[in-house]
Amino acid sequence: MHSIVVDGVSKDWAGTAAVDRVSFVAEAGNLVALLGPSGCGKSTTLRLIAGLDAPTSGRIEIAGRDVTSLPPAKRGISMVFQSYALFPHLSVAENILFGLKVRGVPRAERDLRLARATDMLGLKPFLERRPSQLSGGQQQRVALARAIVAETSVCLMDEPLSNLDAQLRLEMRREIRALQQRLGMTMIYVTHDQVEAMTMADRVILMRGGRIEQNATPAELYGRPASAFAARFVGTPPMNVVPAAVLAGRDWALPRFQTHQLPDLSVGVRPEAVRLDPGGIPAEIVAAEYLGADTLIETRLGDATFVARTGGRVGIKAGDTVHLAWSPEDAHWFERGSEQRVA
Repeated sequence: MHSIVVDGVSKDWAGTAAVDRVSFVAEAGNLVALLGPSGCGKSTTLRLIAGLDAPTSGRIEIAGRDVTSLPPAKRGISMVFQSYALFPHLSVAENILFGLKVRGVPRAERDLRLARATDMLGLKPFLERRPSQLSGGQQQRVALARAIVAETSVCLMDEPLSNLDAQLRLEMRREIRALQQRLGMTMIYVTHDQVEAMTMADRVILMRGGRIEQNATPAELYGRPASAFAARFVGTPPMNVVPAAVLAGRDWALPRFQTHQLPDLSVGVRPEAVRLDPGGIPAEIVAAEYLGADTLIETRLGDATFVARTGGRVGIKAGDTVHLAWSPEDAHWFERGSEQRVA
């Protein structure tokens, strides 16, 4: 198994930094997710690791070897693209084996690897079909099989599930994670979908504007976000982050700060930590969405939107007033200027 080290890597396009001094380590055998909104630099970072683009500065190391200036073929990696990148005129078997043929792997070894990969991914009945005769999920499995037969210890994935419907994404998430663990691969997985990152990854690297916002385990990222951006990006619905001044006079909500500090702070509370309580803060309901297992109650708290998530169905409607409360330990505090977490 091989680790990946990204050390102070930057990439400029026409004077604009797409990736700005990014550093992290993907430990051997781990799945590391690069998460963030469109344009944050996550795919560019992956391309730099793969060797498809050259960094403006910094160093990339794979398995203890400096690969910064090496071409992709010399880096010992496999890659799965968002578009699957299958040859439409080749059969499934030919698509899977294409890279091995180019590298001159003997026929007997190719057949052995093909049998192992297709058995693992349930592709044996489809070996003679063309990509156009397959479903989206089956095409994704072909792309995975092509990565598996390369038998590299490092696999890079660039939003491989974004073209699939919700049910297929769920199934493929589980398959990819199980496959990664079974083969002991070191995997870097790019996604804008927080659910994919949180359910699959050993560590999540949240990016914003070409930089790393937070590098943490999924539990740490959810339970102790480093900034208001991280707090809002992870969680469904996202964390409520509002000016702390709305809590003035609510001693139960202010265990650590003096009242004069409130204008400089924001408070964050996850919707699932909010409860309806007669002693809480009054808020007007904007909308109530019944989802079956629970109800999302959207309210206005001062000038800010504030959402509560409660179990089951609640007999309330837009225009009603509810009172919101939460436990002090469920509150997260951020500086309003920098948006960074206050210890």
